[in-house]
Amino acid sequence: MPGQRRVLVTGAGGFLGRWSLPALQARGFDVHAVHTRAQCDLLDPAAVDALLAQVRPTHLLHFAWIATPGVYWQSPDNERWLAAGIHLTKCFLDAGGQRIVMAGSCAEYDWAQGGVCREAASPLADATGPAASAYAAAKLAMSRRLAALAAAADVPAAWGRIFFQYGPGEHPARLVPGVIRALLAGREAECTAGTQVRSFLHATDLGEAFAALLDSDVVGPVNMGSGEPLSIAALVGEIAAQIGRPDLLRLGARPMPPGEPAVLVPDVTRLQQEVGWRPRYTLQSERRGKA
Repeated sequence: MPGQRRVLVTGAGGFLGRWSLPALQARGFDVHAVHTRAQCDLLDPAAVDALLAQVRPTHLLHFAWIATPGVYWQSPDNERWLAAGIHLTKCFLDAGGQRIVMAGSCAEYDWAQGGVCREAASPLADATGPAASAYAAAKLAMSRRLAALAAAADVPAAWGRIFFQYGPGEHPARLVPGVIRALLAGREAECTAGTQVRSFLHATDLGEAFAALLDSDVVGPVNMGSGEPLSIAALVGEIAAQIGRPDLLRLGARPMPPGEPAVLVPDVTRLQQEVGWRPRYTLQSERRGKA
């Protein structure tokens, strides 16, 4: 069909990628999703070449990356995913692709500085030396290669820096599902003191935010978050209140992780004003939905 927008979504079976699919369809995209490695091994250049030749997408939304909790920060696989992302970008551009959006991370910011992170003003993780993690270094490198390759091809590209999320399908080792599972099982939920201030976005909202970013003409880095500061203590306290087991919450039972910034929240001006997107869900709205 002339003028049809066909998007290839990688990592579509993951915690975040899956939520972009209905949002993209609602915006009129013809969606082609790579859910698993068995479907297409994105680390295999020949498989990627064949995939692009078959689908011939006009748009690319790239989520796929190593994300196993406790592993991804320093995994050597980050370099493999960097190489795969670069090859995917080149292949897409060579095939005449028209727009690219890729998923970045708040890990790209300098956590030693912390505070409110602004795309064009806040220092990045490698501003004064090597990045603190292999993950951050690889994501920063990918964002820069994407910008250079897209500019050379005169194709608009955006890079969505994801902050903190929660929602269905999240890995059980992460904070929110870990607390929920403990409380539902009648076990104590051991946490840090919870003084860290973050910004949390429901996974459904994040999928919709990426669909909106792809559907826009915004280029460059864009913070992907709610923009509402919330302490970890307030977050887990709300979870405990909704489950009805605040007596099992143990703040201060775990030490604070080294290098943990006191405040790390996104400035979401670009997301809200340029992309024109705002979240639909909050922890409080979910409580009202259950009432």
